[in-house]
Amino acid sequence: MGSPESEPGREPDESPQHEVKLPAFYIGKIEVTWDEYDQFGFSLDLRRKRKLGVELSKEGADAVSRPTPPYADESWGWGKEKQPVIGITHYSAVKYCEWLSAATGKKYRLPTEAEWEYAARAGTKTAYSSGDDPSALGDYAWYRANSGEQPHVGGEKKPNAWGLHDMHGNVAEWTADAYGAEFYKKVPGTVTAPFNDGGEALYPHVVRGGSWDDDPPRLRSAARRSSDEKWSRRDPQNPKSKWWHTDATFVGFRVVRPAE
Repeated sequence: MGSPESEPGREPDESPQHEVKLPAFYIGKIEVTWDEYDQFGFSLDLRRKRKLGVELSKEGADAVSRPTPPYADESWGWGKEKQPVIGITHYSAVKYCEWLSAATGKKYRLPTEAEWEYAARAGTKTAYSSGDDPSALGDYAWYRANSGEQPHVGGEKKPNAWGLHDMHGNVAEWTADAYGAEFYKKVPGTVTAPFNDGGEALYPHVVRGGSWDDDPPRLRSAARRSSDEKWSRRDPQNPKSKWWHTDATFVGFRVVRPAE
């Protein structure tokens, strides 16, 4: 885990490299879509039910277990359905995983940083799962040079060697870990599933993989990014929403299910 000092574009928070042992897990082939997320987000929304002609109950979105409706178009004009969900907070992604676990009877959660990097590398030690040359990214990733300034339906680009699409680019992805610039320096030589628990704090958490709005260095398998309160700077609410980021149209997520 982490990057060698010789890797172009690397940042100090990616070192030192260290060995990690992980238990087996499943991970989504693509990022969670709006179709999937909206089953959670609007499952108790009275206005949604009324529009669909569904029998109404007294329950509605409670702002604790379900998202409150956003002020503007949450898809930013790019459409929903099979598009990757964007602009949600870490809290929102965690709550989706809790809802999915309850709905299916199986445990779902966000990947840890270590799990995410393991899946992104797909057995490689190069900067990208496709190699060290960023010019080859076009076949595997939507990023600033080819995205047309927007996210895309998952799975349109080639998968990595393990069949996972969009681990590089399209939308950056939440991980379970809180961000710590010095975290790797505190990890012993060989560890089992290291995890930086940030508790209930909204910030900062680790985002991985880069997005449609990023240049190649942020798409590297080892690249780390910290969430920021500025991602909600245009939110008119006071306090600001714990569910939605007004300025993070580049952030989504995928889910993990432990094998045991």
